[in-house]
Amino acid sequence: MKRVLSRVVFASGLMLGVFVVSPSLAADAAAGPAKPDMVKGAQLYEQGDLARGVVACVSCHGTGGNSTIPANPNLAAQSHEYLYKQLVSFRPREGGAAPTRKAAEGGPSVMSAMAGPLTEADMLNVAGYLSQQKLTQPATASNEKLVERGQKIWRAGIPERNVPACAGCHSPNGAGIPAQFPRLGGQWSSYIEDQLKLFRAGHRANGPMMVQIADRMSDPDIKAVSDYAAGLR
Repeated sequence: MKRVLSRVVFASGLMLGVFVVSPSLAADAAAGPAKPDMVKGAQLYEQGDLARGVVACVSCHGTGGNSTIPANPNLAAQSHEYLYKQLVSFRPREGGAAPTRKAAEGGPSVMSAMAGPLTEADMLNVAGYLSQQKLTQPATASNEKLVERGQKIWRAGIPERNVPACAGCHSPNGAGIPAQFPRLGGQWSSYIEDQLKLFRAGHRANGPMMVQIADRMSDPDIKAVSDYAAGLR
């Protein structure tokens, strides 16, 4: 495993409730105005804007953010602050530096091309629209053999490897903490698994704490907790 950011202060993106969430993390995640334009967000999500090269989000993420394709995450009911932050992370950074969210092997994510034409207002509006949608087609857990291991990691972490419980920040039912940590309940298990592996490899570097946590997890750990999370409601 590629180890990166090894000196970052450990304070989990999946912390057990006994840990304190850093106020600076919340401030970092809660970017942008609090009142996006839902109507414009819906229009851009459903229709795109071909004149500007903006592809309709619905074509990949489904009606109201309910994806039917495991490779594309469910976006419905995520907080608008979190969604906005992810869109920003797909875009090149100031000075032309590479985005902090990359694909496997460190290559460019397809979402970088999608987010590129978006303005600040576009990202806020789409994120706001999605935050108001209901998750009507959640994914489910699919492997009974993984339940016990996945539940243990979700509720208690892996103490011997300093992996904290996922429930502390993503909540016991997987709903997350608005503006800070994403909803994972009902998310596609294969998508969660892929993201944890991207964190572990350092290719998804927009969550330094998650890089640290994933680096302490084995493939079986990741698969078990990802499948368990998919079944949470």
